[in-house]
Amino acid sequence: MTTDVLPTDLDEHRERNTADAAVRELAGRIAEAGVECVYYQVVTLTGRIVGKVAPAARLVRNLENGVQLHPALLTDARVGRTGAMLGAGAAAAECTAMPDLDSFGILPWDTRTAFFFCDLYESGHRPEGVAGRPLAADVRAHLRRVHGGFTARTGLELRSGLELETTWLVPGLEAVGHDDLASTIYHLDHMERYRPVYRKIIAYGQALGFEMTEGNCDDPGQLELNWMFDRAEVTADRLVLHRQICRQVARETGATVSFMPKRATAGLGNGCHHNLSLWRGEHNVLVDPGLTELHLTETGRHALGGILSHTAAATAVMGPTVNSYKRFADEGHFAPLRVDWGMDDKTCAVRVPAIGRLEFKPPDAMVNPYLSHAVLIAAIEDGLTGRTEPGPPEDAGSGTPADRFAALPKTLGEALELLARDRVVTGALGPELTALYTALKADEWERFCCSVTDWEHAMYGQGGC
Repeated sequence: MTTDVLPTDLDEHRERNTADAAVRELAGRIAEAGVECVYYQVVTLTGRIVGKVAPAARLVRNLENGVQLHPALLTDARVGRTGAMLGAGAAAAECTAMPDLDSFGILPWDTRTAFFFCDLYESGHRPEGVAGRPLAADVRAHLRRVHGGFTARTGLELRSGLELETTWLVPGLEAVGHDDLASTIYHLDHMERYRPVYRKIIAYGQALGFEMTEGNCDDPGQLELNWMFDRAEVTADRLVLHRQICRQVARETGATVSFMPKRATAGLGNGCHHNLSLWRGEHNVLVDPGLTELHLTETGRHALGGILSHTAAATAVMGPTVNSYKRFADEGHFAPLRVDWGMDDKTCAVRVPAIGRLEFKPPDAMVNPYLSHAVLIAAIEDGLTGRTEPGPPEDAGSGTPADRFAALPKTLGEALELLARDRVVTGALGPELTALYTALKADEWERFCCSVTDWEHAMYGQGGC
């Protein structure tokens, strides 16, 4: 008597990848472009792109079998303070990275090189019940699962547009000080100084299918170059690709690019505002067609209420570094200072800058967009389910009560404590991702707490008691 073995998720992915039409189309595109090598890439918990490269001649084999990766890569192969590798040790089984055919692209700066984003699965040689199932720490596939479940339950889709700010140091350009009387914000003469940088970024983005929109300069050397909003998964892919483009442009121009959230005490931070809308089909449910002034529909109010209810706990994801919390602490620099909402006040956690759009301001330039969107989807659904009211906008006169929502945490350590207590946020990540992310970030916080900084030397290093 034999027992039929059901196909695993890995088996089903292999079947999709080896469909004759799909293989022929990809092989044709690769041959036409003259592609010689292909990157098989995944995204780590910290938002880095890692993976393997293989000759294009191995396309068919790799579409069927994928490539093998050690799961420690998902925590950047970080070794904790105790000496143990975080997430997976030397004896851990490798996982299988299967190309996502829809993600295929060709590098515009070297058209002989192409890439796929990959989905991660437990290796086929693992025990039955484990073999072939999706890897829980695969942040990109995790967002797709979270968003799919949300859509199945609510009929809604989250679309987003991101405003990534970056700081550039370009050889040959004299520094513009923060103490100059004239601000560099939106100043076209200052923008012109960085023309070799922004022209390449825009061109490479367009070549990869981004609909580039507008951009500006803020602080000295700080650029913000935006692209059109889209479904959350597409936008998340584009953010990590945009950062990859920036690093390539830095190599080509001899510049240095930084995504550090707060590079100088007196300067603006590098944020990554998430502009959010909810769609049922092609209708934005945050828009009431009968009204034209700034407003929120009932669905919009409840979505906003859910976001605000979980903003404090979500900050561990939105501000993922020790440095992130310096951005929230500096008054007068347009970063969010408190958990409330408003129309024009740039210091609110959420702004309604236009009809049908919520601007969520806590995320910074080092955010992992797959995790941030997964958490926002869960917070929105919680608000819709509980019909959470956000209260009046801050700039409506009376203001949102100061104690209505938990305050923004002041440090990464405090943020991790809030994260652990919020079941909606941890539920959005799932138990395995929560444990792995928390371990990674707790180790980062502990290392900082044990480090002696320049500030301490300046404050305490001269003289005695």
